[in-house]
Order: sequence, then structure tokens, then C-alpha cells
Amino acid sequence: MARKIIARNKKAFFDYEMIERYEAGIVLTGSETKSIRLGRTNLKDSFAKIMKNEIFLFNAHISYLNSTNPHFKPDERQARKLLLHRKQIDKLIGKIAREGLALIPLSLYLNEKNFIKVEIALAKGKALHDKRETIKKRMADRDAKSAMKKYV
Repeated sequence: MARKIIARNKKAFFDYEMIERYEAGIVLTGSETKSIRLGRTNLKDSFAKIMKNEIFLFNAHISYLNSTNPHFKPDERQARKLLLHRKQIDKLIGKIAREGLALIPLSLYLNEKNFIKVEIALAKGKALHDKRETIKKRMADRDAKSAMKKYV
């Protein structure tokens, strides 16, 4: 059984060059879990940050359900703790401090055991000319596919 992707951060692939990828667990409340399983989440403009030797996910939008207790409506963009092994966290701290890289969430998915996981990447920001190059490459691929369809 493959993983079921719930949300993707498409903008991250355009703005950043991915260096290393990691799978992390995420600490959620029950209503947030139900909301994610229903696909009511968005990772656009979200990022991960290391604070006090722990990793937190910021600005990820997980909307609450209408059936949630009216007295308990969590903040939709609150910081959520990510779960990684200590060795992985130490490695990330070293690379971020030394090389000035960023931690960017790429996708939110259900793994084989039906647990909600976040794929984060150690990423380096792209310059404007690199982004233009990506657009040119994408357009060339699209033109090549359309030309192949014509002759097939």
C-alpha cells in the first residue's frame, strides 16, 4: 500500500531547491486529525523552524470541523510540533546553522500504517534566474509532450 497524499506545497518546488528530505510525525488534536483526513488543509506559505532543540511547523492551515465543540475551536494556523529522532534534529541544526538553509514542508500524507506524516526538506532558496529557468524548462516539456501527441 502506498502513501495517500492529502496536501502538497507546490510553491516550495518553484521557490526552493531541495537538498535532503525527511519524514516527520506531527502532534495534532483529534479534530485536526479528522479535518486532515477530510483534506481540509493547506501547506502554502508554511515553514518549519527549530526552537529549543525541537522542530515546529508554522503557518500550516488546518481548518476546524463544524461538528467541533464550539468552546474548543483551535487556531487554524497555530504552531504544531514535528516529531523526528534526536540524531536527525541535531543534524538539521548543524546544517541550518552552517549553510543557512531552510526547512520547508513538502507534503502531508497518510503512510502505510494510516498515520499522518509530514515530508519536510532541507532547502536552499532559488535566485530569480533559476526560477525563470524552471519556467522555461516546464514550457519546453509541455511543448514536447503536445508535439508527441500530434504524431502518435
